[in-house]
Amino acid sequence: MAYFAPYIDETGYHMPSYTDIRDDLISQAKQIFGQDIYLGNDSQDYQFISVFANKLYDSYLTCQAVYNSRGPATAIGTGLDVVVGINGIKRLKDSYSNVPVILKGTPGTIIKDGIISDNVGNRWSLPSSVTIGSEGLFTTTATCQIPGPIQAEANTIKGIVTPTLGWTSVTNLEAATTGKYTETDPQLKARQAVSTANPSRTVLEGIKGGIAGVIGVTRYVVYENDTGETNEMGHPEHSITVVVEGGNDQEIAETIAKRKTPGCYTNGTTTKIVTDMYDEPTQIRFFRPAYVEIATVVQVKRLGGFTTQTEDDIKSYVADFINSISLGNPSLVISSLWGAALQANRVLTNPSFSIVSLTAARLGNQPSTSDIPLEFFEAVRGSKQNVTVNVAG
Repeated sequence: MAYFAPYIDETGYHMPSYTDIRDDLISQAKQIFGQDIYLGNDSQDYQFISVFANKLYDSYLTCQAVYNSRGPATAIGTGLDVVVGINGIKRLKDSYSNVPVILKGTPGTIIKDGIISDNVGNRWSLPSSVTIGSEGLFTTTATCQIPGPIQAEANTIKGIVTPTLGWTSVTNLEAATTGKYTETDPQLKARQAVSTANPSRTVLEGIKGGIAGVIGVTRYVVYENDTGETNEMGHPEHSITVVVEGGNDQEIAETIAKRKTPGCYTNGTTTKIVTDMYDEPTQIRFFRPAYVEIATVVQVKRLGGFTTQTEDDIKSYVADFINSISLGNPSLVISSLWGAALQANRVLTNPSFSIVSLTAARLGNQPSTSDIPLEFFEAVRGSKQNVTVNVAG
C-alpha cells in the first residue's frame, strides 16, 4: 500500500506500515535530491531514512495504543485499570494464603512477631503479638509470607521458625485458604464485562454484577427460587441464595441488600446486619464455599521421553484444573481430568506417556471413575500432594 496519514473513522484507527513510511521517505528524498541519488540498503542515506521511518512508526504505534486504551476490550495494563474504574471496580492485587493455627505452650507466654513453617518450607507469619491462654492453647490466623495460591493441607504446618520460651508446638487442623496472584488483563476484562450488569434490567443480573465488583471476590454463584415452596436444592421459597468466595463479609451483605427486592429472603449460613438510611436493620445471609479436597490417582504408561518432570507436570495440571472449576457445578466430571493430565504431553505428536486409567474422589474416600456430586455451596480444591501418579512400562 502507499503511504497515508493516520486517521480515525467509523471502523477505528488506521495507520501506515513501516514499509509504507520508509518507501514514502525514499520517494520524497529522490524528488528533493534527484532520481539518480543512490539509496540502496547499504547506503548511509538509506540507513538514515530507515531510522526516521522507524521513529515515525513507533509514534504511530503509540497513538494506536492510546486509541485502544479508550475501551476495556482493547485497553491493557494501567490503561485498562483506568477504564474499568468507570464500572467501580479495581484490579485485584496479590493476596496471601491464610490458615487457622493452634499454638500450644505455657499459659501466659507472649509470642512476638512469630513465624512458623509448613512441610515444604513456606513461612507463615502470626499476628504481631499473641498470648497463649490459661489452658495452654491459642487459636489464631497465620498468613503466608509469599503471595499467591500457596497451599497447605491440614496438619502440615508444624515448624517453629522463631523459637520462644514457653511456646512448644503449632499445628493447623484445616487446609489453608489460598491467595491469588495479581489479576491478569483477561481476568479483569471478564470481571468488567460481568460488572456492567450493575444497572441491568433484572434484579438478579444486578446482584451478580454488584457481587462481581466487590473487591476481593474471586468466584461466586447466585441462585433464585421464585416458587412458593422449597426447591430440590433446599433453597427456601421466594429467596435468593448467594455463594461467594473472597471479599469482605459486610461489603457483600451491603451489595445484596442494595439490590434485592423487598420481602425477598436471603438464604445462607453467614449473617450480617445491614442498616438502611432510616437506621432500620436487616439480616442478610449468604454462603461461603465449603471446600472439598479432591484425591486423584492417574495410572500412566511410560513412553519415550518420560521423566520425573513429566510426572510432576501431570500433578500440577490436574491440581490447577481442579482449582479453576467455577462455583455452582453439580459435580466434578472425572473425564475432564483426563484432558488436564494430558497437557503434560508437551508434544502431542510424540507423547511421553499414555493414560491407562484415572480415578478420583473426595479426600479420604476410595477413588473411582464415577463423577463426584457436589452440593450447591461446595467448591472443589486440588493439590499436588493429593495427586498420585503410578507409572508402568
